[in-house]
Amino acid sequence: MQPKSFYITTPIYYVNDRPHIGHAYTSVACDVLARFKRLSGYKVRFLTGTDEHGQKVEKSAATAGIEPKQFVDSVSQHFRDLTALMNISNDDFIRTTEGRHIASAQALWKKMQENGHIYLGKYTGWYSVRDEAYFQESELVGGKAPTGADVEWVEEPSYFFDLSKWQDKLLAFYEANPDFISPPTRRNEIVSFVKGGLRDLSISRTTFRWGIPVPGDQPSPSGSGAASEKHIMYVWLDALANYLSALGYPDTQAQHYKDFWPADIHMVGKDIIRFHAVYWPAFLMAADLPLPRQVFAHGWWTIEGEKMSKSLGNVVAPAELVAEFGLDQTRWFLLREVPFGNDGNFSRERMVGVINSDLANNIGNLVQRTLSMVAKNCEGKVPDADGVARDELDMAFLNAIYVTEADTPQKVDAMYQQCRFHEILADIVAIASEANNYIDSKAPWKQKKIDERLMRATLYHLLESIRCIAIMIQPFMPDSSSKILNQLSIPMDKRNFDHLSEKHALVAGTELPPPEPVFPRFLEKGKAE
Repeated sequence: MQPKSFYITTPIYYVNDRPHIGHAYTSVACDVLARFKRLSGYKVRFLTGTDEHGQKVEKSAATAGIEPKQFVDSVSQHFRDLTALMNISNDDFIRTTEGRHIASAQALWKKMQENGHIYLGKYTGWYSVRDEAYFQESELVGGKAPTGADVEWVEEPSYFFDLSKWQDKLLAFYEANPDFISPPTRRNEIVSFVKGGLRDLSISRTTFRWGIPVPGDQPSPSGSGAASEKHIMYVWLDALANYLSALGYPDTQAQHYKDFWPADIHMVGKDIIRFHAVYWPAFLMAADLPLPRQVFAHGWWTIEGEKMSKSLGNVVAPAELVAEFGLDQTRWFLLREVPFGNDGNFSRERMVGVINSDLANNIGNLVQRTLSMVAKNCEGKVPDADGVARDELDMAFLNAIYVTEADTPQKVDAMYQQCRFHEILADIVAIASEANNYIDSKAPWKQKKIDERLMRATLYHLLESIRCIAIMIQPFMPDSSSKILNQLSIPMDKRNFDHLSEKHALVAGTELPPPEPVFPRFLEKGKAE
């Protein structure tokens, strides 16, 4: 049977600066989904990359005193380094300066043009270089873009996309596909925006050069009213095409395209939802291409209650978090702290609290206590629970730790599909808490004095809870989960999500390696335990 496919993308990150906690947040969320789907038997394609054209990049390069290509080569590498730093399992890394992307973006333009949806005119209006976005007068707030960015008045010849013609089709699509835009607050925002009326979109520029040339663009005939400058593609049309170019478009017979388009999830920050949920589906409709299944917009991070900004000096670098707190601890915190889709606040105190409470004191404590007792009392082997009748406490505990095969595709998959990461992690923490309570209630050290078989059965049930927890945390903490599963001597082919049932329980007598701590307690420097 052919495995189901799953295609997930981060936004391609704009290369005018170094990566910060927000970039890591998006990438880790996508990585969790990609890993979960692989562990659930899906054929996965996970794409990330960098957006390297536009006026903002050209200006940043000029400020740095270097050519744009040299500038983007350097900054793009920082984002490639981010994937390694955060243990991101992407299958591809796309750059918009690559030949495969340029050919794909131009092919998309030509298809839209052949279908009669692009025309030449003149743009007059407000433009934000920082946002690389056009704004109507009514959208300005205090003379600035809604994001607070400066705007400038622009008058130049431009090709236009007939966006105004797609209003009814977009609204009909949203109605027919209620989960296309998530979470619901973003859906309501986009539906309201589209119902307010759409204007045709300027999709080329002539006042700077750093971009993809408009295919087939020729100087306008004398007297036509349009300037003769060569046009380059609007950076957002260029950027959005990356989701196709990484699959081999315009070759719709390319294996990756056939396997993975349309995309299952485009993960984006809430500030770029309009480009992905309005412009992108309209472009695809105009090119007769299938639309992605979902665009999920997450919130922003503040730092200790303040907006993150270089001027305040509070930009949090992912490398600093990983160096101080640990890789998997950082990944865990980012998705545990706030419901995904909402804004979140990074607080050092909260991060230390979450790491110690969830990982050191709970999951880590469970693993260390149990494995140490097994090493000491069971010859370092998985104990045998056969011949010991389960009491009510045993039954309740085992019902809490196992995911039945009927539940796995429905309950677990739905929670991941809806990006309910904080709920998933809360459930895992609750299972670990239940296991720690079970240790205290059963008191295997006392059971040993009464009947050693009771102790062995209790320890077996605890090992099973650890096995299930370790499988569950794999998408979030791949290295730590692997360390735990290795200490249980679980083969690599027994670590998928369909092994979360009792049918795949540990085999008594299996030799276990000496236990090693997985989650040390975090102590601030200079503080005693």
